[in-house]
Amino acid sequence: MMDPDHDLFVTVVDEGGLAAAGRRLHISPAMVSKRLARLEERLGARLLHRTTRRMALTPAGERLHADLRGILAALDEAERRVSGQSAMVSGPLRVTAPTSFGRMHLAPYLQDFLDAYPKVALTIDLSDAFVDLIDGRADLALRIAADPGRGLSATRLATNRRILCAAPGYLDRQGVPDTIAALKTHRLLAADGQMPWRLMGPKGPVSIDGQSHVRTNSSELVRELTLAGGGIALRSLWDVSDALVSGQLRQVLPAFAGSADVALFAVHLPQSHPPRAISAFIDFLTGLYGPVPPWDRSAIALAEPSL
Repeated sequence: MMDPDHDLFVTVVDEGGLAAAGRRLHISPAMVSKRLARLEERLGARLLHRTTRRMALTPAGERLHADLRGILAALDEAERRVSGQSAMVSGPLRVTAPTSFGRMHLAPYLQDFLDAYPKVALTIDLSDAFVDLIDGRADLALRIAADPGRGLSATRLATNRRILCAAPGYLDRQGVPDTIAALKTHRLLAADGQMPWRLMGPKGPVSIDGQSHVRTNSSELVRELTLAGGGIALRSLWDVSDALVSGQLRQVLPAFAGSADVALFAVHLPQSHPPRAISAFIDFLTGLYGPVPPWDRSAIALAEPSL
């Protein structure tokens, strides 16, 4: 039988605090703190850094939490096999995803997952910030990146093709750039941290540095500015494929595209036996976005780089 203090430690981390863990376990925060201190003393290692405002795992705490989550999942699966419920997917599942992507390419399909797995208690958090799985108490994160994160289990779901594009009205007024060097005379649009642009061209990689015509921390605002004729932007195909098809945007310099290293990943903490809800959701996403994602299907001919 698992040590109850181990279960308490996992609950504290999953709930994000002592008080929340106490409510779930029906004990006082003082008792939670006492038992946590007892576990740390027995192990001879501090597991959590605690202040009045936040809680963070120590390296030792991270290792123990990952190991215990795997053990708990294995125990749960063992009980399900004995009770004949091993095929049932149930339990809480907290997923985090980028705001625009989640709104456009996750939300419309979630009901299909919920219909297939009605016993999963799904929570979706949308944020453009990098969400730490432990601090954010997330079971699974969708990340659009070249490196999905060290020490995590990552499933590559789809490529993230990025193209240069602008509204026809902007190009009619300012002209269509025919070389990379010509971009320097144009208004470029990017959210904070998105430049320099690293592109692949006929002769290899190139880097485009500069300052966005409008400073913003919002990638969605950059998209709307681009649609309104504010300048040239480097946008993911999942974000602008509909606008390309409808003619609201036109591709610029089609021989150049964003680095193919950037992709869409589903990541979670490494566990020998991840909860079945996590595995089911990853399988659902794999079927949804692969082998060719929907945004590529609708605009693949328009956005194919002519290298």
